[in-house]
Amino acid sequence: MPEASHFYEPRLGHGLPHDPFNAIVGPRPIGWISTRSAHGTLNAAPYSFFTAFNYTPPIVGFSSIGYKDSVRNIEQTGEFVWNLVTRPLAEAMNQTCAAVAPEISEFELAGLTPLASRLVTPPRIAESPVSFECRLTQLLQLQDASGQKLPTWLALGEVVAVHIARRLLVNGVYDTARAEHVLRGGGAADYFSVGPEQLFRMHRPRG
Repeated sequence: MPEASHFYEPRLGHGLPHDPFNAIVGPRPIGWISTRSAHGTLNAAPYSFFTAFNYTPPIVGFSSIGYKDSVRNIEQTGEFVWNLVTRPLAEAMNQTCAAVAPEISEFELAGLTPLASRLVTPPRIAESPVSFECRLTQLLQLQDASGQKLPTWLALGEVVAVHIARRLLVNGVYDTARAEHVLRGGGAADYFSVGPEQLFRMHRPRG
């Protein structure tokens, strides 16, 4: 017999102390996005609805619930940078969550160092060991199953340049565990880090 389960329709509410959706779809990589406004103000903000969508060319994307500064800056300039959040940078990343006025730079707020990118205008976060320079490919306003527009925007960008700290390349292979990635969990304050104890390997079956 199947085990007992909790069933709910999201439109009617989940009936639990905390929405389980984010906890189930996770832990998720964090889109720590740096942008520059059309007027030159720097912005850095973390988005937990973030992932890769294509391999060749590489395309990454993040979803913003609300038309926030990052979305506006990307729409105006067509560029952004993704920066890896690592365990030593977790507190700084958390500082950039603060809801501040558009003229306030989260770089200054969190004590981050802007570092010039090679191919795009927005800077990288110097403290982050991995960065993707991206050019906007699509900016989509999401809609529900009935076609109703939602106040949520999906920004997709082609990765045109990659920066990786050489210490994270072991015999030419990127070492995820050594990088200490930080991932977003489902609770109000839940995060996870990646270490060697989580590593296991499975090779694809031969067709």
